[in-house]
Order: sequence, then C-alpha cells, then structure tokens
Amino acid sequence: MANKSSVLFVCMGNICRSPTAEGVFRHIVNEEGLADVVEIDSAGTHAYHINNPPDHRAAAAAERRGYSLQGIRARRIEAEDFNRFDYIIAMDRENLALLKEQAEEQHANKLYLFLEFSSSTHDEVPDPYYGGQSGFERVLDLVEDASRGLLERLRRS
Repeated sequence: MANKSSVLFVCMGNICRSPTAEGVFRHIVNEEGLADVVEIDSAGTHAYHINNPPDHRAAAAAERRGYSLQGIRARRIEAEDFNRFDYIIAMDRENLALLKEQAEEQHANKLYLFLEFSSSTHDEVPDPYYGGQSGFERVLDLVEDASRGLLERLRRS
C-alpha cells in the first residue's frame, strides 16, 4: 500500500455497527502491520449517544471474537469529516442517503455502503439494537467479511 488512507464507518447512533466495524477493521489492519498508514474512526448520523461507549452487547460479541472496542466513544459526523476521510462508509442505505445529503459534491465519490466490499449478497449491515444477541453475531460476520474486502481495496489504491 503506497499511500496513507483514512476510513470512517457510519451508522445511526455510533454505538453498535460502526464501532464494531471500527474495532474489527482496526484489528485486521494492525495484524497486517498497516496501522501507520490507515486512519480509522467511526461516527453516527444522529446525536443520540454522544460520548457513550459502544453498546455492551456489541462490545461483548466483539470481545468473544478477539476484537476490542475499548476507547471508542460515540460522536456525530461533522462537516470536517468529509474533508478528512478518503472513505466514508455507511452501514445501510438510510445512513448513506443522510451522508449524501450532507456531503458537498466534491466528496460524493468518498461515500460507500460497507457491504460493497463484501462477498455477501446482502447490501446492508442490519441494525441489531432492538434484537437479540444473534443480531450482533450477524453484524460481526458481515463486518469481518467486508473488512477483508475493504483492506484489499485499500491495497490496490
């Protein structure tokens, strides 16, 4: 990977899906020895949970697979994020639409759905917040797969 890259994962409240994606992707990037060339963060489109840690169910599911969500705090996406990040990756179509509304035209090419980088036939990472533990496991399955695809994309760019 020749150039530095920056990635921002985005969901609605920044306590379930996007911090899970941040933690998993950071783990994979660190394992590959690329931590110094890939900046990783997460944010939400809404301000529901500002400065809260990830949902305890998301953190527990991640920890069972060897990922840490420690130190992650919910924040809302800011205008500067569109300048700062090369990839702004939404977990679902609704949040992607909100990002498209906020982004200036020159940043539209930075917006993606996370599962565009996945081998999955699904296009959205489902929100597990109101469901049971199996939803958090499903999120991890999708995030792990898409994270590997995203890393390959970064390596090619």
